[in-house]
Amino acid sequence: MPDASTTTPVDFWFDPLCPWAWMTSRWVLEVEKVRDIKVRWHLMSLAVLNEDKLDELPEEYAEMLATKAWGPVRVVAAAQEEHGAEVLGDLYTAIGTRIHNDGEGPTKEAVAAGLKEAGLPGSLMDHWDATPYEPQLRASHKEGIDKVGQDVGTPVIAVPGADGEQIAFFGPVVTPAPKGEEAARLWDGTLAVASVPGFYEIKRTRTKGPDFGNL
Repeated sequence: MPDASTTTPVDFWFDPLCPWAWMTSRWVLEVEKVRDIKVRWHLMSLAVLNEDKLDELPEEYAEMLATKAWGPVRVVAAAQEEHGAEVLGDLYTAIGTRIHNDGEGPTKEAVAAGLKEAGLPGSLMDHWDATPYEPQLRASHKEGIDKVGQDVGTPVIAVPGADGEQIAFFGPVVTPAPKGEEAARLWDGTLAVASVPGFYEIKRTRTKGPDFGNL
């Protein structure tokens, strides 16, 4: 059993809609198997992130945010508020597998099935169109995005730095999710570059990305 005094807490902000956050979350769970870390899940929202700039976005993306982004994150926010943050990990896996891996997309049916798998009441679906927990969702979103700035999206990861201050970063964007020692190497490298005070950004050339047509 991991020693809680030495285990590194890893705060991970996600929106269940985001395919990139999903892939990164699967990677960080692989890291949890090979490094002494413990993931703590938090919500953020692509709908909140982009609500003041919808007219600047491509029409298709703006439409997706308007019609698909709010329902799932509202339901997950309600689950957290009514059943505790400890339900987030299993619920995210149950919903995300259906949305992303099984190709169901962010539908009511996918989210309802995820609730059932996670052992949560179906009545949480009542929050799909509106929830009294929106202030808590927005506060969680702000906590995450304030660590990295408004110019990025999901996921956001934060870990304790050597000086006690958190090191926070967007990403990494990775697909497919590495496993085993490959996952560990990426983790070690990500922490290494993120811990350099002057580090800003690194990108590499890619020829083809994943197909997220269901979103």
